[in-house]
Amino acid sequence: QRLNDIVGSAYYVAPEVLHRSYNVEGDMWSIGVITYILLCGSRPFWARTESGIFRSVLRADPNFHDSPWPSVSPEAKDFVRRLLNKDHRKRMTAAQALTHPWLHDENRPVPLDILIYKLVKSYLRATPLKRAALKALSKALTEEELVYLRAQFMLLEPKDGCVSLNNFKVALMRQATDAMTDSRVFEILNVMEPLSDQKLAYEEFCAAATSVYQLEALERWDQIAITAFDYFEQEGNRVISVEELALELNLAPAAYSLLNDCIRNSDGKLSFLGYKRFLHGVTVRSSNTRHG
Repeated sequence: QRLNDIVGSAYYVAPEVLHRSYNVEGDMWSIGVITYILLCGSRPFWARTESGIFRSVLRADPNFHDSPWPSVSPEAKDFVRRLLNKDHRKRMTAAQALTHPWLHDENRPVPLDILIYKLVKSYLRATPLKRAALKALSKALTEEELVYLRAQFMLLEPKDGCVSLNNFKVALMRQATDAMTDSRVFEILNVMEPLSDQKLAYEEFCAAATSVYQLEALERWDQIAITAFDYFEQEGNRVISVEELALELNLAPAAYSLLNDCIRNSDGKLSFLGYKRFLHGVTVRSSNTRHG
């Protein structure tokens, strides 16, 4: 459920709150503001008036150049940046923040992340080409970048290295919160019925539970995408028409001209640009739009 009332102290308000459409991601923004202040002693967004602060939140970027930021660890700066992302889809969730290298503690339990359920739901409804695109993307991630996904996989208590629909149900019943109940998790479980007669091994789970938007927020995104495309070329790329690509991306015929650069003239397969655009057709938002 998305909320639309503007609430909270101006300095801590997320951009989407000002746009009157927000959810729990706004809380992660506020944590980013608090962390920024704790690390440097000043606010990331400042002005003399409330309206000025709001403009700063919407348009300005936090300052990571002035003292003491040069002496702050790269991990701490990355943690703050990934919370103060103006696109709420690219912001870390609470579970992801707890597995971030700056905070990660092997002895601290990580909560089950509802985002996993939403992403796996979309993956199960995706076409074979979309699944291949995500599998290539997850293969390009380093072990450090997979810490969060491995933690979520273990929370599902895999049997023989795989998880099924029952694993998702049991984990949810064991760790369910009011927020999870309110976010239509149980409806999502119903859509995950294809898992009732199939299983996900760890590698495919990583593909299913990877968020393209959040990876784009990483400084290493360009390298990840290049490496992923190399894997995709070897294992998933195939000949595709503009019309078929538009259907995959849920685009109307009027958008066909925008896709010409996405397909190589040499062999009719997706180009690197096409692969990156195609990845966005795998997102939760586009899947929900397309399937209703």
